[in-house]
Order: sequence, then C-alpha cells, then structure tokens
Amino acid sequence: MLKQRILDDIKLAMKAGDKPRLATLRLISAAIKQREVDERIELDDSQMLTVLEKMVKQRRESIAQYEKAARTDLVDQEQFELGIIQAYMPEPMSADEIAALIDEAIASSGAASIKDMGKVVGMLKPKMQGRADMAQVSALVKQKLAG
Repeated sequence: MLKQRILDDIKLAMKAGDKPRLATLRLISAAIKQREVDERIELDDSQMLTVLEKMVKQRRESIAQYEKAARTDLVDQEQFELGIIQAYMPEPMSADEIAALIDEAIASSGAASIKDMGKVVGMLKPKMQGRADMAQVSALVKQKLAG
C-alpha cells in the first residue's frame, strides 16, 4: 500500500540522515494525514494519488512563479520535492495511450460537441488518475471535440 511505502521511506531517510528527503516525505505524510483527519476516513491508494496530484500541481505552479522571479534557489528546492513526490505516482501514460483513451471515451459517450466535454473528461479521469496531467487531457478533449 502506498501509505506504508511512504512511512517506510520516512524511516529509511531518518536512519540515513537524509534531511532534505525526510522533510519532503514528512510534507507528503502531513498532507495525507490532514485529509484523513478533515474527512474522518482512511485514504485508499486512489485517494492518496489525488493528494499527491495536488502536491505535484502546487510544485509545478511554484516553479513557474519562482522562474519568473529568477529565484533559482527556490526553483531547485521545488524541483527536488517534485521529484520525490512523483516517485510515488504511477508510471505516466504516453501521448499515444492518452490519445487512444480520449478517442475511446468520445466514441463510447457519443460526444459530438464541446457541450459533451464534461462527460468525456469524467469517463477519463478514473482511468488516468495520477498517470496524466488532467489539464492537458482536458485541452486535448476540447481540441478533438471542436475540430
């Protein structure tokens, strides 16, 4: 289970004295625990991926902002954290896999225009969770339905 893997990696980082890695792993663990406490549930792997996706998105947005501000020290820190977080994500899908799933979802939903975009993206999200950037997927769906 993903949660146990993260906890085990925290212990390994503590034993190794790897403070930067440990700090990032603790951020991940804290985000998971926060959601569990807020919702009074224990997260399964799918829900944990949602938390990790959110963290990845936050890091990417921060990197873009820090690059604009020419803060390479902060960019490096965010990229380091991003790398650790992504290690817990499933293997990303290839562009061909994404295109095939989009075509399949459009065909099976009978989508004919951009009005049907929500239905198509709704079908794709569970299949692609953690394996594709849903903002990019939405843009591709919109492009296919518009064209």
